[in-house]
Amino acid sequence: MEPIRRPRYEEPLLKYLNLPEIKILKGVRRCGKSTLLTMLKNSILERGVPKAQVFYRSFDEYEVPIGADAAWLKAQLDEWLVRVVEGEPLYVLLDEVQTIKDWEDVVRRLYKRPRTQVVLTGSNAHLLSSDLATHISGRYIELDVMPLQFDEYRTFCDACGWSFASDAAMFEAFLAYGGMPGLFQFDQDDLFGKEKMLSGIFDTVVMNDVALRTSVSDFDLLSKLIRYVFSTSGNLFSTKKVADALSAAGKKTASETVESYLTALRDALVLSECEQFGLAGKDILRPQRKFYPIDNGLRNLTSGFQSAADAGFKLECLVYNQLRARGYDVKVGLLLKGEVDFVAVRGTERSYYQVALSVVDDGVLEREKASLEAIDDSFPKTILTLDGLRSGCTETGIRIESVLKWCEQ
Repeated sequence: MEPIRRPRYEEPLLKYLNLPEIKILKGVRRCGKSTLLTMLKNSILERGVPKAQVFYRSFDEYEVPIGADAAWLKAQLDEWLVRVVEGEPLYVLLDEVQTIKDWEDVVRRLYKRPRTQVVLTGSNAHLLSSDLATHISGRYIELDVMPLQFDEYRTFCDACGWSFASDAAMFEAFLAYGGMPGLFQFDQDDLFGKEKMLSGIFDTVVMNDVALRTSVSDFDLLSKLIRYVFSTSGNLFSTKKVADALSAAGKKTASETVESYLTALRDALVLSECEQFGLAGKDILRPQRKFYPIDNGLRNLTSGFQSAADAGFKLECLVYNQLRARGYDVKVGLLLKGEVDFVAVRGTERSYYQVALSVVDDGVLEREKASLEAIDDSFPKTILTLDGLRSGCTETGIRIESVLKWCEQ
């Protein structure tokens, strides 16, 4: 089967390809980075670049020796370089490069080589070590790759022959199992296969990218913390309260340990932090945070896909990740009284969002409107609802919109 296009990432990659900066695709494991790199290689060849001028390596392959390091990688590149046409552009594509010890030394040398374009993928927030970042400061372009958002999910469903009774049914499946591209290797109704695949991703991220790479000493504590954070995503988070709750449940721990484990989860790109942002004259000296998993499928895996009571938090998680995929910096808006679910900022743009399952009830509608009406500026304000009822524009200019339609804009 031909790879399914993801223009959200392919277009900027091709646009920036021949700029001198190093290009970096960064994202949680199995979100589609390797496929994007393969498609980029194919696009380069389709543009008429000779195959000999392209060096592509995936470091997850069986042929890569255990313990491969910078010396091994440089030897591979040196063997390739003797066969290239000097003076013509060269393309070096390295997949999951963080698995190669001291890879930064090789990439730094490649960067200084004339007419050599370097594209990397990695599954860690600190892919650019402080040493490499110092040498190439301001000379790299990072693209954050995420699991499928709903507009992409529909494209994949169509390409793989998945059919649903309605758009609402498709959206419900997306809310439940998320958007990891690997889901589409299974039949639409193979829920067991989907759950096993998500479980495999979860275990790989937790064991390889969190536990082993950060010397986590208490796997049980890490597992309990992940389940807690995932199940309470959308709530303001207090490290001390979590440490106290775990201790009360018989898992004694300190706030510093909880914070270090959270940092490891963020570095593995499986969890994202959403800080408070003061609005309408509200000053924040010590902003609190919410945490959102990168994908609802991974979030729901920890609850056994059974929890229907937190549908509102799943919807929040979906909207948060959709905004991030669109390139927004996303915060929680804090008012003198109450909060706004999301403040989305991109350059000079700013938008405010409230997320609700439904605003059919007048009391719920007034509550959601009140938070947005307390903001005295002219930036767009939107209430996103699951049922799509009462869509339109209020007398104060607030848009009420179906989250399903908003996702496909």
